[in-house]
Amino acid sequence: MSTSGKTAVPRQPGQDTHDLARFGYRQELERSLGSFSSFAAGFSYISIMTGVFQLFGFGFGAGGPAFIWSWPLVFLGQLAVALCFAEMAGQFPLAGGVYQWSKQIARPVTSWMSGWIMAIGAVVTAAAVAVAYQVILPQVSLAFEIVGGAADAGQTTTPNGAKNAILLALGLVVFTTLVNIVGVRLMAKINNFGVAVELIGVTLLIVMLAVHIHRGPQVVLKTAGTGAGHSAGYLGAFLVASIMSAYVFYGFDTAGSLAEETKEPRRHAPRAIIRALTAAFLAGGLLMLVGMMAVGDINAQQLGTLGMPYLLKSTLGTGLGDAFLVCSAIAITVCCLAVQTAAIRLLFAMARDGRLPFGKAIAKVSPRSKTPVVPALVTGVLTIALLVVNIGNQRVFYILTSVAIILFYIPYLMVTGPMLLRRLRGEWPRPDHGPYLNLGRWGTPVNAFAVLYGAAMTVNLAWPRASVYGSDHWYYQWGAIVFTAVITAVGLGLYLRYRRGVAATAPLELVPEA
Repeated sequence: MSTSGKTAVPRQPGQDTHDLARFGYRQELERSLGSFSSFAAGFSYISIMTGVFQLFGFGFGAGGPAFIWSWPLVFLGQLAVALCFAEMAGQFPLAGGVYQWSKQIARPVTSWMSGWIMAIGAVVTAAAVAVAYQVILPQVSLAFEIVGGAADAGQTTTPNGAKNAILLALGLVVFTTLVNIVGVRLMAKINNFGVAVELIGVTLLIVMLAVHIHRGPQVVLKTAGTGAGHSAGYLGAFLVASIMSAYVFYGFDTAGSLAEETKEPRRHAPRAIIRALTAAFLAGGLLMLVGMMAVGDINAQQLGTLGMPYLLKSTLGTGLGDAFLVCSAIAITVCCLAVQTAAIRLLFAMARDGRLPFGKAIAKVSPRSKTPVVPALVTGVLTIALLVVNIGNQRVFYILTSVAIILFYIPYLMVTGPMLLRRLRGEWPRPDHGPYLNLGRWGTPVNAFAVLYGAAMTVNLAWPRASVYGSDHWYYQWGAIVFTAVITAVGLGLYLRYRRGVAATAPLELVPEA
């Protein structure tokens, strides 16, 4: 891997704008994000105190303590993807991330489909993240259990718990939509605060759980008999449990999506992608390991139903447990905010290229807030609609989660796949790659591993298993495959309708250097 040479990144006022103009775009968004804000965008999207708190119970219930081995395995797969993305971010510092990267190295239909599928995936993800409020807030106070009572607190699989989850989620989505309309500065301030709280909170949490350790790390070898009933034994249980880790480790590309609002994005975005993923791996892995070593009864049924909130409150007591649950609620808030922010930039990028219906309206940037207002409203309304349609659905939690991950893994493959083909043809890295991150001789094996991992995990996620999607209705069990197929078919139809309207990507007149 090479990053040698003096960094030829624009540093003077106006230089980032000049660099952007070479790609054919004017500087319309407000470029105000620094290094930490770039990292925070990726980290808050991954959000340890969202994903781990939200799905620890699912992973533990499906695979027992040994499910934690999926954590390093998924991390290695996504690290390979992140390294490929970091190379792309250094070369193409443009809003839209995956869509823009795919556009530069793949066929037009591939880039369109990557953007389309990921945009839908972002809406589904925002809904899945917002539903996580139900796992946390009612366990802090029953005042948040608007529908139902104590038996429904923290539950998403009871009728009243499912309804309450949607109500809490609606309030969160309205809040994040308003923040994104106001502008990127407010978004960054809230996001930075939330990430700081999460980093401090998870560090303190690990230390305090460590004080209560009373069993050794060999606990990670226990399967709790979860392999029973699977045709492949524990491997089948482990593959189901790995969905937990897969759900946490995506969204790190958000730093690239905000490139046009980041100072010196060629330097900051690649580093932010790798740092966000690595920090999440270390923090989340230690939290789960120390937590399982510290919890009083490792065989407690509540670990698989109430998950991490139960682990904390039973180990640290109600007072401290609630304090950390509040930190988790803050993390969920900024996670949902980051998800919607990335979706807005993706829609903006596609619309200004003429690749969406009503493109001019969607790509219009407010002269006051310097943010695309229409995409904020569109993503907010679509997320709310998805939540309302699923009100009372007791399987909505896991269905939304699984579908959300699939709709990100596929676009990721639409970058890493074409990138690998270019490497094999000797067309990547390009001769003018410059002094930015370059995987060098490791590029092909890392890229090939990223593609193989992405394809294998996509199949694992979409597999129609009753243990994930339920067996009461076929459309739940096959929901992920059917939903993905429908989204793909609609996307291809829209591509055929609007492909002639795709804007040219030739550079505009360059902005004079400052």
